Amino acid sequence: MAEITMRTLIVDVSSLEEVNARVDRAVAGDVIGTRRSFVSADLLLDFMTSKRLQILKVMTGAGPISIRELSRRIGRDVKAVHGDVQALIARRFVIKTDDGKIEFPFDEVRVNFVLSGATQAA
Repeated sequence: MAEITMRTLIVDVSSLEEVNARVDRAVAGDVIGTRRSFVSADLLLDFMTSKRLQILKVMTGAGPISIRELSRRIGRDVKAVHGDVQALIARRFVIKTDDGKIEFPFDEVRVNFVLSGATQAA
């Protein structure tokens, strides 16, 4: 029986120092997984809109797909989906195949960040 492997994309909030440390570990040969990092939760949430999350959800495990087919599956206008897909391509969430289709080459996405409020003075 073939081994099943899960390809997971981790989206997180990381400082520049943390990202550089991961790069150093990768260069040294450590397997560190696949990540897309943002420097703040605000930037992550500004980029990862509900419509873009919907696109990733529909594309997860779907293989290469045309933007027109993606638009049909999620019930949105082709032009609007195209704009979101271009943003996802620019941030390396989605790749464009040689035949012009798009692909999300992961089986799941994990989004990790912590929100903490200011402490109240007594």
